[in-house]
Amino acid sequence: MKTLLIIDVQNDFMPSGSLPVPKGDKIVPIINNMQHKFDLIIATQDWHPKDHVSFASNHDGKSNFDAIEIHGQPQTLWPNHCVQGTKGAEFHPDLNTLNFEAIFRKGTDKTIDSYSAFYDNGHLKSTGLASYLKEKGTTELFLCGLASDICVYYSVIDAFKEGFNCTFIEDASQALDNEGFKKLKTEMIAMGIKVVTSES
Repeated sequence: MKTLLIIDVQNDFMPSGSLPVPKGDKIVPIINNMQHKFDLIIATQDWHPKDHVSFASNHDGKSNFDAIEIHGQPQTLWPNHCVQGTKGAEFHPDLNTLNFEAIFRKGTDKTIDSYSAFYDNGHLKSTGLASYLKEKGTTELFLCGLASDICVYYSVIDAFKEGFNCTFIEDASQALDNEGFKKLKTEMIAMGIKVVTSES
């Protein structure tokens, strides 16, 4: 069972969004064009309450991209993004969602951030995605989306630790920090995670 996991292709992560990923919109047609290759397609959405702990606006005297500590974990403070029920939290309008079997929402607990599609950042609570994929018979898991160096990266690492045969689709993903992602990509390859393009 070949499964495609599409991470957070949402309006707020597009160039015109509140937390823009450079060229984030360029991956949408790539993701659409490769969906036919997979047996199962799952997507995630960042889905934050407006008082989420990761928003700089909820911390007096703090600015976007400041670093603090929450539950003993380092936490970047972000611009408000993907607030539940807002236009920014919706999928990009050109993304083909007709083949999505399920959508897993993350970041719903206002007290802790959740980059990974599988767990919150403290690994305190599971989204249930790993069990779902195993029940569906997923053997090969292909991951793509936004942003390569944050939510996609942490999802890939957690998926690998859950025992899935993982492949990262590079051209169907974009990083917030391309230079920083080069190191993370090297780390993934060293772990045994495959890096391919959508044409592979």
